[in-house]
Amino acid sequence: MAAHIKITKRMVDQIKADGADTFYWDADLPGFGVRVRGSGRKYYIVQYRADGRVRRITLGRHGALATETARRRAMAAISEAKGGGDPAAARDERRKAVTMKQLGKRFLEEYVPNHCKPSTAYEYGRSVKFFIDPRIGRRKVRDIKRSDIAELHHELRETPYQANRTLGVLSKIFSQAEVWGLRPDGSNPCLHVKRYKEEKRERFLNAEEFSRLGQVLDEILHDGSETRSAVVAFRLLMLTGCRLSEIQKLQWEHIDLDAGELHLPDTKTGGRAVPLAPSAVRLLESLPREDNNPWVIAGKKPGSHLTDLQHPWRRIRARADLNDVRIHDLRHSFASRALALGEGLPMIGKLLGHTQVQTTARYAHLAHDTVKASAARIGDSIDGDLATAE
Repeated sequence: MAAHIKITKRMVDQIKADGADTFYWDADLPGFGVRVRGSGRKYYIVQYRADGRVRRITLGRHGALATETARRRAMAAISEAKGGGDPAAARDERRKAVTMKQLGKRFLEEYVPNHCKPSTAYEYGRSVKFFIDPRIGRRKVRDIKRSDIAELHHELRETPYQANRTLGVLSKIFSQAEVWGLRPDGSNPCLHVKRYKEEKRERFLNAEEFSRLGQVLDEILHDGSETRSAVVAFRLLMLTGCRLSEIQKLQWEHIDLDAGELHLPDTKTGGRAVPLAPSAVRLLESLPREDNNPWVIAGKKPGSHLTDLQHPWRRIRARADLNDVRIHDLRHSFASRALALGEGLPMIGKLLGHTQVQTTARYAHLAHDTVKASAARIGDSIDGDLATAE
């Protein structure tokens, strides 16, 4: 049912619902109208032709939208349609626009598995789930501006490392969005958002702390409070300087005990050989192998590796009164001990599997301390000779 009236606020207020949808069209502006639902709710609409089809757009609800504002919007839509446009098509396109949550899901499912290592994939997924989706997941990809990214980054300022990692993940996501045609080229909103300064955390175990940790690990082997696999994993980390993932996912086929080497096929920096100290060889020789389990650090389930070493480490470090020591600090401590024994930075880089000298350079100040200590020993020795001559 339809009728023609002069659409004003007073007139629309007076319209009564009759139990069915009714259309009232404006007598002065063809295409501008009011739709009255059977429930009594009233909506301003505009109707026009585009590509031979009748198209209709709801402008807003009467009361929430002023009558004259609705009229102006209707006039703009009709004018656009007469010029060959289609406002309804633009509206439909906006509705179909991809959200950040949808983009993040596609990024994790299509891009990450083919271009990232599992550890990187885990970190990307964590950033999307905990830091990106809750904040901008419902926003349209094409609507995100640099100010939105800056605001998100600022919200995470209390944890600078996480803020910067999240910013990095977002930058990769938006770069891929450009590849997929979801944003114009060169529109990455992460550009020029300044990262927070990160204080490099340095923690190295000294000889007494190594001894204390070793004693706790021995005690645990006897009392069974942690699995043997966990104890072996931490000892190997200390004796090799390997990354956690390299030991956690170490397979028996990667070990050559005769040559005293680990042959790691897929590390953070590619395949590499890790020389084993005799103590590490003895440790591996003493470790029983499980039937049909390729993993050295065996898990509780048959044929699996131990997936959680963080919780055992927290209990172990608390028992050793080393609550501020992270697992990765064992790798730093390996490098620190090497420097104390006179090894140079190039050799330490090889032992740790660094491909860039800049990575090893973080230990340069420790090397400087070693040089100073050597100079002191030499100077004292010469001074002693001089004193004797006198």
